[in-house]
Amino acid sequence: MSLAIQTASLTKRYRSVRALDSLDLSVEPGGVHALVGPNGAGKTTLIKILMNILRATSGKASVAGVDSTRISGKAFQTIGYVSENQKLPGWMRCGYFLKYLRPFYPTWDTALESQLIQQFDLPVDRKLRHLSRGMQMKAALASALAFRPRLIILDEPFSGLDPMVRDELGQALVDRAADSTIFLSSHDLGEIEGFATRLTYLDKGRHHLTEDVASLRARFREVELTFDAPVRLPPDLPPTWLQTSASEYTLKFIDSAFDQESLQAEVVRRFGSLQHATFSPMTIRDIFLGLAKSNRRSS
Repeated sequence: MSLAIQTASLTKRYRSVRALDSLDLSVEPGGVHALVGPNGAGKTTLIKILMNILRATSGKASVAGVDSTRISGKAFQTIGYVSENQKLPGWMRCGYFLKYLRPFYPTWDTALESQLIQQFDLPVDRKLRHLSRGMQMKAALASALAFRPRLIILDEPFSGLDPMVRDELGQALVDRAADSTIFLSSHDLGEIEGFATRLTYLDKGRHHLTEDVASLRARFREVELTFDAPVRLPPDLPPTWLQTSASEYTLKFIDSAFDQESLQAEVVRRFGSLQHATFSPMTIRDIFLGLAKSNRRSS
C-alpha cells in the first residue's frame, strides 16, 4: 500500500525566505495525522503544494502515490479538502449545495450525507452566506466527507471556532478515521489534543519530528528536583533535558526521553542525593511549547 503523503527534499522559497526547507515527510495510511507548529511554520504552504495550488521551488511531493503536480480533476474524487478560508457559493442553500456536488463523486453516500446533516444540525433551507462561520465549516466538512474519500486534508479547519463546534467537527473526523487517512494542520494543540493519533512538528519550514501521540506522552515529563545542597548547573547537561533552570536547591527541566530509574541515577551522579522529586505528565500542547522554546534558544 502506498503512503498517503510523501515528500522528499521539498523546498519552497519566497525570495530570501524559505517557507519549506528540504522537507522529508511520510504519512502512513489510516488514523488522524496532525501537522502542527507555530504560525509561519510552513503548514499551509505544504498543504497547498500537496493540493497543487502552489508549486514547490525544488523537491517532490506525492499524494496517494500521485505526484502532487498532477493532482487535479478526477484525483479529487478520492481526496476531501477543506481550508480555513474556503469560499463557498453563498447564493446556494445548504441542502442544494450538497445535492449539487453529488454527481461529481461516484462514491457519494446519500445515507452518510443525511447522517452528517443531522449530526451537524445543518439548516438545509438556509443560504450559505447567511450561516455562521462555524456552520459554513460544518457544511464544507460535510461536503468533504459524504463521498467517503480515502484521504481527507484539512488546513486549519478549527481556527476561530467555538469549543462546541470544534468538538463536533473533531468527533466527525474520529468517526471517519477507520476508513480514511486524515491529515490536518493546526497551530493550536488544544484543538487536536483529544483525537490526533500521530503528529508532525514543523518550525521555520523544517521537519523536527513525526511521532505517535501515545509515544510522545510517554517520553516527556516535567521534572522538578530538590536537593540538600545548592544546585550549580554544569555546562554538559544531557541534550534530552530541555529548558533547564536552577534556583538555590531546586532543579527544573523537561525530560524528552523519560525513564525514571535511569534519570534518577543520572541526577544523583551529577548533583548528589535527592531530597524530593516530581515527574509530571505533560499535555501535547505543553510538549510542543517546550520544543518550540528550546528551538528558539538553540537557533
